[in-house]
Amino acid sequence: MNGQSPSPVRPVATSTTPEPVRSSVGARHGGLRRGFFTEVNPTRIVYLALIAVTVIGWGLVAADGGNFLTLETVVGIQQRSAALGIVAVGQTLAILVGSLDLSVAYLISLGSLVAAEIMAGHDGGVVPAILAVLGVSALVGLVNGLVITRLQVHAFIATLGTALILKGVIDHRYDGPAGSVPESFQRLGYDRLGPVPVSALLWVAVAVTAWFLLRRTPLGYRIYAVGGDADVARLSGVRTSRVVVLTHVLCSLCAGVAGLLLASRLGAGAPTVGTDGGYDLESIAAVVLGGTALTGGKGGVAGTVGGVLLLAVLDSVFNQLEVNSFFKDVVRGVVIVAAVAVYARRGRKGRTA
Repeated sequence: MNGQSPSPVRPVATSTTPEPVRSSVGARHGGLRRGFFTEVNPTRIVYLALIAVTVIGWGLVAADGGNFLTLETVVGIQQRSAALGIVAVGQTLAILVGSLDLSVAYLISLGSLVAAEIMAGHDGGVVPAILAVLGVSALVGLVNGLVITRLQVHAFIATLGTALILKGVIDHRYDGPAGSVPESFQRLGYDRLGPVPVSALLWVAVAVTAWFLLRRTPLGYRIYAVGGDADVARLSGVRTSRVVVLTHVLCSLCAGVAGLLLASRLGAGAPTVGTDGGYDLESIAAVVLGGTALTGGKGGVAGTVGGVLLLAVLDSVFNQLEVNSFFKDVVRGVVIVAAVAVYARRGRKGRTA
């Protein structure tokens, strides 16, 4: 040791030199540009779109001499949203693992028929009917999940095949409405607590339960992991097949609940109540509008709720303006395609950021 002191620290070029300043400004501007596409939450986008559609619809109806934001309209939007919303929540779970379910429409019809036939107009049949519908729904979801995971059949084909089987059963056994629902059970479809229908509260309960499952339980984390990358999830110890089967069971249970709700409104079971409502494609559309990626791993229930409300508000505006069904379908299709395009652009920007 010679007592040599450490070498003096040489002055470092400070950030006051022109080049670093330009780089910083450029990076900041670039970050802002990237941030617009990569950091905007899809859930926020769908709710901003919902507000915009509501304001535009209010203006169009007012220009037509009507009044859009009435209590009757708000209650009607909630009632129309409830059944689709419950199915869409289940569909969200299936899509988050990279799957989907096309059998929900026929399962809804079958659920309404099973419920009405078991109830047969008696209060004593309500509980057995609910248990039977949930049991049938869980069985259908289990079959869907096992066909997809064990037989390695694509979800589109597997659930389409299940839908055709359910259609065959319904067509063979039923020519029209069957069974009857007691008045006590019909209150589920028509009663209100102030301006809020009981059916809407049921939808909220289902949505909150699904949100809690996704955000606060290990199963929720596994659902996102499987949807994000099934191979990585498998290597991390996640039993991916079990997760896929569980999500399909939950999706079918949601369809069964929607069948019960629709039976309470109709007072009987109807063989076409699910398909006439288009709950298979409508639920997928609502999930996509809400920002959930069809490839899985991204999205959530909050966005789906916004997507369902957006479709319901559009329907309400069209009904008040007495728009024909052709134009209505065209506009709904344009909205869905535009939403997917925006999310796809956002995804590309996110990958290149």
